[in-house]
Parts: sequence; structure tokens; C-alpha cells
Amino acid sequence: MARHFCIFFILLLFSTSAYSQNLSISGEVKDKKGETLPGAGIYLSGYKMATVTNNEGRFVLTGLKPGNYDVLVQMMGFLPFTKNVILSDKSVSIDIKLEENTIQLNEVVIRTDPNREHYINLFKEFFIGKTPNAEKCKLLNPQVLDVDYDNNARLLTVKSNEFLVIENKALGYRLKYLLQYFEYNYNTRTIYYAGLPNFEELKGSSSKKRTWAKNREIAYYGSSQHFFKSLYQNRTKEEGYIINKLSKIKNPGRPSDSLIDANINRLMKAQHGVIRIGSSTSDSLGYWSKVKQQPKEISMLNRGDVLTDTLVRQYYKDLKTMNYKDELYIIYTKERETVDYTNYSGHSISRPLDVPNYQISVVHMLQAPVSFYASGGIYNPKSLLYEGFWAYEKIADMVPMDYEITGAK
Repeated sequence: MARHFCIFFILLLFSTSAYSQNLSISGEVKDKKGETLPGAGIYLSGYKMATVTNNEGRFVLTGLKPGNYDVLVQMMGFLPFTKNVILSDKSVSIDIKLEENTIQLNEVVIRTDPNREHYINLFKEFFIGKTPNAEKCKLLNPQVLDVDYDNNARLLTVKSNEFLVIENKALGYRLKYLLQYFEYNYNTRTIYYAGLPNFEELKGSSSKKRTWAKNREIAYYGSSQHFFKSLYQNRTKEEGYIINKLSKIKNPGRPSDSLIDANINRLMKAQHGVIRIGSSTSDSLGYWSKVKQQPKEISMLNRGDVLTDTLVRQYYKDLKTMNYKDELYIIYTKERETVDYTNYSGHSISRPLDVPNYQISVVHMLQAPVSFYASGGIYNPKSLLYEGFWAYEKIADMVPMDYEITGAK
């Protein structure tokens, strides 16, 4: 099962106890010579919030709450820039220096790969996704992608020195995405990607806006962002989530490696290394070879509900923390899996026979503990790894971290 760093579910955010605060991030943008840069685009990763620097190269982003923010800077002729800012009880001012983008067009031509189109299509499939919303997404500037395939390692990597621009006509957003890293391992069928998105509303008719609002609501409900927001509020059960534990145990039907290898070595030496087809030695060798392929561990599902007051703790203002052993098996009961997801996505999670085809995700903790904010933002997205439905939904199904529900589901 392919696993995905859902790194595009960026940090950021705030607590309900601090809504009365009005903090800001301000600063000045210069080049390496110290010259100020007017007209630079300033964005907050994961939000719709954006501004530009004035004639003196200064900017200010207001109306912020306590949280962990990534500030993105874009300026023609310069490399994209990102800076992490943590707001607690005071506004923050930062100084930014941009480096010139020295990559020339002729370098791109020299590195052109005859398989580039194939790799870019593969990248779009794994990055934007294969959901119905993904079919209405378009990467507007694929020419900025730097694609490399290592034939020996069977590893595809994609990078960019510019923001990717993705138009999502299903949700009504234009995304500027600062791709930090993308890797697909053909051997393990594992995908990792990291980046920082900013959202801009598309213009459309009243009818289109109503459609977008409904699609955004569907995309939000059942997402990891919705789950962690519910978890922060201690409302997971009311919001439709069942939390179980999935543990790994030793496979009782698989002997030890030493016993398997001993039998294979013994049988390989039989008859001076010559094995007659159809002989008992050949049959036994085939048996032990199959035994060796069996998994060393199997998953066991504990159907007992995990109580949120035992899972979550709050040690810091505006931030809650969870720590657990094994894996979380999360069932969202208010939406069902689609036929395409179940049969063709490759992400479907095994379920007990008595559980309907609810959307199921498995959450692995890579770095403990995991901290998260009131609106569902993860303090360190690299601390979690998703399987199942949350791995299936990618860029095409993202909504901003400041998304607000306009109506009840």
C-alpha cells in the first residue's frame, strides 16, 4: 500500500481562547545588495491571506491569531522564499533577503528528457490526485518542474525553483504551491512530498460559487483537518468519527527466519544441488519458499473505542498534544467510500465484515508526540503518516486552513 507524507496539510493556527487577539506579521523585503523590493507577493501557507510589498518594500499581514505560520515570498527574477513565524501574544516583524534566480532557459532545454511528459503525468497523478475533484484541476506551469529519474535506484524526484500554479475548478481555488520536495520510489511504491500552498478564490457566477461552496464542504468533512479540529474540541463522536487501535503482532503461522532458512538450505543441498521436478524435495522447497514470503507481522484491530480524554492532553496554551502506541484506525461514518476508491485507488483499508463501507484512514505516528491547533493544523506535519482515505485525497481536495463552513451538512 502506497504511503504518503501528507506534508501539504500545513502547520499554522490558533485557539478559540484567543479569538479576541489581533496579531500581525510585518517585515521588509530586500535583495542581497540591500535594495528594497516593492511589489513582492507575500502569502501565508495554507491560507487565502496575501498582500504585496509597498514602495518601500514593506508589508503587513493583520488579523492573525496565535499559531505557527509559514510566510511565503514571490518576486519575479528571484527564488521563492519561506520563513516560519510563531505568534504567541505579540506581533512579529521579520527581515527577508531574496536571492536571484540564475537558472536560464537553455539549461532546461539541455536537460530535456524524452520521458519527461510521462514523469510529469505520473507526478500530477500522485501529487494532485485521482479523485473526481482532481479531474477538474490543471497544473498551469508544468515547464517549471525539474524532473529527474535515477534508473539504478528506480527513484523519481521532482523539484522546482518557482511556485507551481494549480487551478482547481472543482473547489474554485487557484493554488500557488511552493514544492519543497517530491519523491516516488518505484521499488517500494512509496511517495513523499512536501510543500507550502496558498489559496486564491476563483471568479465565477453565483451558480458556480454555490457549487464550489458545496464541493468545499464535502471535501472538508471527513478530512484530516476536520478530524483534528473535532479532536481539539473533544467532539469526534458527535462529528461522526470512531477511533480504534490497530496493533502489529507476530504472525503465529510463520516460523522463525532461522528455521525457514535452515530448511531451505538443507533442501537446496539435497542430491548435490540437483532437484528433480515433481520430487518431494522440490515440493518441500516450494513450501518453505512460500512460508518465507509470509509477513512477519499481522495487524490486529481493537474494536474498543479510544476515548479522546485519554488520547489528548493540553500542556501549552493554544496547542493540544496526543501520544499513542500502535496505530489509529479512524472510521468516518457520515460518508461512504466510492466504487472507484474501493476498486481502483489502491488505498482501500481492510475492515471487519460488519462495518459498512465507511471512509477509513490509518494514522501512523512517526515522531512523538503530535501537537495540533484548534482549527486542525498539525504543528509538525512530518510527525504523521496516513494510509487509506486521507492518503487518497491530495492537493485537489484541500481547503484552506481558514476555511469556514457556510452551512450544516
